[in-house]
Amino acid sequence: MLNIVVLMGRLTADPELRTTQSGLSVCRFTIAVDRNYAKPGTERQADFINCIAWRQTAEFVSRYFVKGQLVAVNGSIQTGSYTDNNGNKRYTTDVVVDSVNFTGDRRDGGGSRQGSSYSGNSYQPNNNNGGGNGYNSAPRQDSAPAPTYSNGSASDFEEMPFDDDLPF
Repeated sequence: MLNIVVLMGRLTADPELRTTQSGLSVCRFTIAVDRNYAKPGTERQADFINCIAWRQTAEFVSRYFVKGQLVAVNGSIQTGSYTDNNGNKRYTTDVVVDSVNFTGDRRDGGGSRQGSSYSGNSYQPNNNNGGGNGYNSAPRQDSAPAPTYSNGSASDFEEMPFDDDLPF
């Protein structure tokens, strides 16, 4: 069986970090992913994909990502169901995030962190307890700034001769 999802889109809101009753970090966020095709004379449509990250990946997402930022997400699809307070059966579809990557450039508002990512172990709870989500709110932690990388300068590199004898 194969269940792999790769998405690139923009965050629709700041990610919110919470903790489960057992103390695990969890972060839910939604990304807007443009569709490839638009009918002539109409605007391009977008799909809004719900994502959930666990443990260190959740903490990474909540600390370094903000609304409007372009992100790449790798994960798998997970479906579930619950009964709401009115007795109606509701179905959910989420992407359980395995890794998240910064994309874009400085103009995207996320700083120059291209190539930075975090990949952690995912955790999928097994509780269908009638609609309760079992999460406790935790304050957003903005304490540590994201790492920055310089592009370097020409003096950082050595010129190689143009011959067929490459060193690798």
